[in-house]
Amino acid sequence: MKKIIVLVSFITFLASCSSNVNNGSSSDDTFNRTALLTHWADNIIIPAHQNYNAKLVLLSTDGTAFVNNPTVENLTSLRNSWLVAYEAYQQVMLFNVGKASEINFKETTNTFPTDAAGIEQNITAGNYNLELLSQFSKQGFPALDYMLNGLGNSDTQIISFYTSNSKASAYKQYVTNLITALTTKNNTILSEWTGSYRNEFIANNGTAVSSSTNKMTNIFVKNFEKDIRSGKIGIPAGLFSNGTKFQEKVEGYYKKDISKRLLNAAVESQKDFFNGKSFTSTSTGPSLKSYLDAVKAVRNGQNLSDIINNQFATIANKNALLNVNFSEQISNDNSKMIEAYDALQQNVIYFKLDMMQALNITIDYVDGDGD
Repeated sequence: MKKIIVLVSFITFLASCSSNVNNGSSSDDTFNRTALLTHWADNIIIPAHQNYNAKLVLLSTDGTAFVNNPTVENLTSLRNSWLVAYEAYQQVMLFNVGKASEINFKETTNTFPTDAAGIEQNITAGNYNLELLSQFSKQGFPALDYMLNGLGNSDTQIISFYTSNSKASAYKQYVTNLITALTTKNNTILSEWTGSYRNEFIANNGTAVSSSTNKMTNIFVKNFEKDIRSGKIGIPAGLFSNGTKFQEKVEGYYKKDISKRLLNAAVESQKDFFNGKSFTSTSTGPSLKSYLDAVKAVRNGQNLSDIINNQFATIANKNALLNVNFSEQISNDNSKMIEAYDALQQNVIYFKLDMMQALNITIDYVDGDGD
């Protein structure tokens, strides 16, 4: 009964949050979805995946150098290219459509916390299959974080796993397999986008639930809510566990000083996509922002798009106060994590209720975390 009361109260709260949103009728929606989808595909999604691919090429090169000669110098180079590629992934993570969804791109690339014990079992067994669902938490960037930063307390200790350890060859092979899996996944996605899928994506320009605009808008909202707000902040900060904190569940746990960098990259990518910013320049094109403006979406007398962008500024200000090491932030002053979560949550409301209502798009994913 208590859960029912809380749910009803939450629904009432959300309804009140969006009660002052106005937009033109559906007949006013003459927005050019074809132009929108073309801009998304040609100027944002494909260039972002091409950039990510270039970073993976460097990661692969440095990975090969390290495996062939495990020195501290080569380890440092590999760590650097890993982080650059990890950051580039934040710019493509929200494009979970088409082939990316089919091959579990997000799950195989960035499931954290990584399963360190499972990774060690894989290395010992030697006969693992990274395509299995049970392997999601044993691969991707978080697994490489463990392999490059978490095997010891010093570079010398870490290097020993790849040189003098009885399973050194297996450790080196695991690093190679992890990088190969990342590269293969993105190559598959990029090949589809530069092949037939780009035209299919643009041609699916209607208003049905399965249309490209509706699907991408849902993916945009879900990524912001689940992967950024909840995954990067809410879960480790204890907001979904009655206050029980999980410092070990932060992104970039073993590297220690990159959680904030990855969060900022992901939020900036969401903001750029909302505003239609081209990936390779400062120019903008058709976007969710211009779509909202076209249907005259207003909240309390102010353009909804301006409210959302103002909230992005608030999010940036709250995130700027966070420690680069989220584990330390949670341990020493979790209130700042909660404040960052609350700032993100406000845009979840603007996206999930106000924006979707204004654009007449239905949420197509299940929300089961009681947020």
